[in-house]
Parts: sequence; structure tokens; C-alpha cells
Amino acid sequence: MFKGTTILAVRSGGVLAFGGDGQVTMGETIMKHGARKVRWLFDHQVLAGFAGSTADAFTLFERFEEKLNLFNGNLTRAAVEMAKDWRMDKMLRRLEALMVIGNEENTLVLSGNGDVIEPDDQVVAIGSGAPYAEAAARALVRHSQLPAAEIVREALEITSGICIYTNNQYVIETLELAAEAEKDKEKE
Repeated sequence: MFKGTTILAVRSGGVLAFGGDGQVTMGETIMKHGARKVRWLFDHQVLAGFAGSTADAFTLFERFEEKLNLFNGNLTRAAVEMAKDWRMDKMLRRLEALMVIGNEENTLVLSGNGDVIEPDDQVVAIGSGAPYAEAAARALVRHSQLPAAEIVREALEITSGICIYTNNQYVIETLELAAEAEKDKEKE
């Protein structure tokens, strides 16, 4: 388990929302309150968040964006190739981090073990506060009409009150999902 962060992704109401807290810890000390752990990649078409070592995460963001460019933005293909490299490459194998990535069609979790996991539902979290954030977000998706960004904000707020490695300084980014918006219009 990675200490020092919570990343949460929620697909709801035609929007993909990614959120992350800003706390960076070293041992038992808080080193920074406002780190940015959620980033845009591939010309604002892909959202990515990381949990783990900051230097490792920057390396992974760079490598993953190279894969996205190589495979013309195909998120799944880039993720599988990245996971292969991560597992096989001597330098990458030592990196201690997890990534959540998402675009118009998919949300995936990548690990250094070579895992590419697509969650069963529309909510996924990584990091030390992941169980709390995911539970809160699932409840809010099921029992509220809140927009995706507000679900992420509320779930992270709940998590910051429970997890000592998660603070209440969030970065939340949203991606409008045109395909889901069209489906919603057709239902009306």
C-alpha cells in the first residue's frame, strides 16, 4: 500500500472526474500540502493520477505519454504496452507507484506487476485512502444525484477525515464524455 495519497476516478452523468489530495509525506512528516497528483496527458484527452513515489510517478507519466503517442491515443493498447515495459524493464521494475488513467471510453489501473485492470463499475481509487474514497464514492453514486466532480470532492473530503495520509487540498479535473451524453439524450 502506498502512503501519502488518495486518487479517485468516477464516471457519472456523462463526465469522468479524477481527483487527488495534495499531501506528500516523508516518513511521519508532511512535506507538502498542495502537490498535483492528477495530470492531463495526450493533448487533454487522457486523465492520469498516481500514488507512490513522486519521482517514480513523473517517470511513469512521461513513459505512458510516449506510449499514447506511439499508439495514436489508444488508451488500452498504450496501457498494455506500458505494463509490459514496467514489468520487464530493469529500471522501471524498481518504480514504486500505481496509476489510474482514463479517457472517453475507459478507466484503467496500471501497476508495476504488469496489471492493467478495468474496474467493474464506474468508481476506482488508489493510494492509502483508496478504500475510504471508493466506498464513499460508490455510496454517493448510488444514493445521490450529485455530478461526478462533486462525488469526487465529497468522497475525498470524507477520506481526509479518516486517512492520516490524505489531506483536504484537492485537485479535481473533469472530462466530458460525449458518447455517454448522447446515450442520455436518447433515453429522454
